[in-house]
Amino acid sequence: MVEPHKPALNILLVEDNPGDARLALEAWKEGDVPGQLHHVTDGVEALAYLRRKPGFEDAPRPDLILLDLNLPRKNGREVLAEVKADETLRRIPVVVMTTSMAEPDVLRCYDLHANCFVPKPVDLDDFISVIQSVARFWGRMAILPPH
Repeated sequence: MVEPHKPALNILLVEDNPGDARLALEAWKEGDVPGQLHHVTDGVEALAYLRRKPGFEDAPRPDLILLDLNLPRKNGREVLAEVKADETLRRIPVVVMTTSMAEPDVLRCYDLHANCFVPKPVDLDDFISVIQSVARFWGRMAILPPH
């Protein structure tokens, strides 16, 4: 099957754990999907980035958001709710990546219109594999909405 040309992706990674963020950035670089990962460390920064508030005026609109749930200042559920309630942002796919596998978290995220809920593995190789799988799916297989 011939794959249509896909432009490079802009991904917003919302992750407060520096180790997980560094691993995600490295896994993305090693993957075979062209794109750039932009990183913010909390929910307030994520919304400032998405709305191009001061400090993020030139931020590219992401094609995909990788969102941790347990964030300082504004948690991932709050960010997800605001993104999906905002007419200019709601079509950006949001992949929730978290260590939680609690059913209430899964249900709440899908109730808030998350596009995917992915448990974040604790094993290093599994973590890299998950990031690269997400990149391949959203970067090569899925058709994303135009900006």
